[in-house]
Order: sequence, then structure tokens, then C-alpha cells
Amino acid sequence: MSRTDIDIEASSAPLIEHLIELRTRLIWSIAGFFVAFLVCFFFAKPIFNILVIPYQTATHWAGVDNRQVELIYTAPQEFFFTQVKIAAFGGFFLAFPLIATQIYKFVAPGLYKNERHAFLPFLVATPILFLIGALLVYFFFTPMVMWFFLSMEQSGTDGEVAIQLLPRVSEYLSLIMTLIFAFGMVFQLPVVTSLLVRVGIASADGLVAKRKYAIVLAFVAAAVLTPPDPMSQIGLALPTIILYEISIILARLIEKKRAEALAESEADSGV
Repeated sequence: MSRTDIDIEASSAPLIEHLIELRTRLIWSIAGFFVAFLVCFFFAKPIFNILVIPYQTATHWAGVDNRQVELIYTAPQEFFFTQVKIAAFGGFFLAFPLIATQIYKFVAPGLYKNERHAFLPFLVATPILFLIGALLVYFFFTPMVMWFFLSMEQSGTDGEVAIQLLPRVSEYLSLIMTLIFAFGMVFQLPVVTSLLVRVGIASADGLVAKRKYAIVLAFVAAAVLTPPDPMSQIGLALPTIILYEISIILARLIEKKRAEALAESEADSGV
């Protein structure tokens, strides 16, 4: 056997081991998601009733407490597929800790010890920040958006036509899922910028210099990701701008720690 063949076999063995490891991690992730999906599908109706609470809060804000909150579906299969979407969305939330753990276990062996310690806090911060964004949507922004839509109703008095909001179950679920996803992704901004600063792609001064562009992009993203009403768009744009400012502060702290570590290293080497 030639030396080239030996080198090829030596390089292919680790590749096969990595592929086997990847397959194992994928199987665990898919299995965890499938179990969580089944659990959420079994409880899909109670979960949907929980998601309707912000709408009930909006009716209280709009002063229509005496009216029973109703949602409709106009196709026989609509509510079934709505429950499937709830199960998929909720299943991913429940399975995310397992999926994140499998990703970390697959990536960690290729990292140095200090890199693992640097990567782990971001892995923990990601779901926490997403949850904060989701809670903000649930307790404040969804009721605010639904209150805005309820304010357009007409009572039918004084010769007016009676106009009443009767949301479809699929459209209401799409609305609240879109808001949760949009706010959850926006709240990842400090994580993403901190990682970029750590690897040297971004800097605090660069973030400050691009602040005006970030503000414009925040309003553009809010216009794309939220329903076409000004309250929800402003409601997403303002937290985005605040999070951008927090990202600048975190970037300065990271650069400060890096400079201190570099100074200590140079001092030790000088001794």
C-alpha cells in the first residue's frame, strides 16, 4: 500500500466517525422533537385556549367584557391543521434544550477549553432571551394589537352597519406565532453581536458608526415581520433599537476584558 493510500484511509476514518456522531445527534434531536410534538398535539386545544387569553385581555381593554370571545374556522380541516401547527411550534420549544445540548456535544470536542467556556453562556442565553421576547408578546403586544383591531368595530347604532371582529383560528394563531417568532429573533441581537465581537468581525466603534442604519433597518424589519398596523411595528422597532444599544455596551465590555487579558499576558511574558 502506498503512502498516499495510507493518508487517505487515515483521513477518512475521522470523517466516518464524525458522520456517525452527527447521525446519533440528529436521531436524538428528531426523537426529542417527535415526542414533544405528540405531547403538544395531545394538549393542542388547552394550549390554544391559553394563547387566546391575550385576545380576551384586549376585549377587556376595549370595554367589551360583556361579549363572549369567539373564533371561527371556515374549512373542515382548518382547526385540525391549526392544532398541528401548535404541536410543531410547541414541540420545538420543548425540545430545544435537548436539540441545543446535542449541538453542543457535537461541536464541543472540536473546541478548546476556553472556547467551550465562551460558547456555553451564549447557548444558555439564546432560549432565555427568546422566552423574554415571547412573554413580552403574550402579555403586552398581542393584547395591544388585538385592542387596535377591536377598536375598528362598529356597534350598528345611528344608522351604521354592525361590524364585529370574528377571527379565524388559523389567522389568529398565525398572528401570535409571527409576533412570537419576530420578537424572539430580535431578542437574539445581543447574542449575535457579542459573538461577532468575540471573533473579531464586529467592534463597538463599528456598531456605533452604523447606529443610524440599524435604526432604519429596525423599522423596516418591523414593517415586514409584524401586521400592518403602526402600534405593533413601533412596538417591535423600539425594543430592537434598545437591544442594539445594549449590544454596544456588551461589545465594549468584551473589548475591555480582551484588552485586560492581553495586557496581563504581555506582563507575564515580560517577566
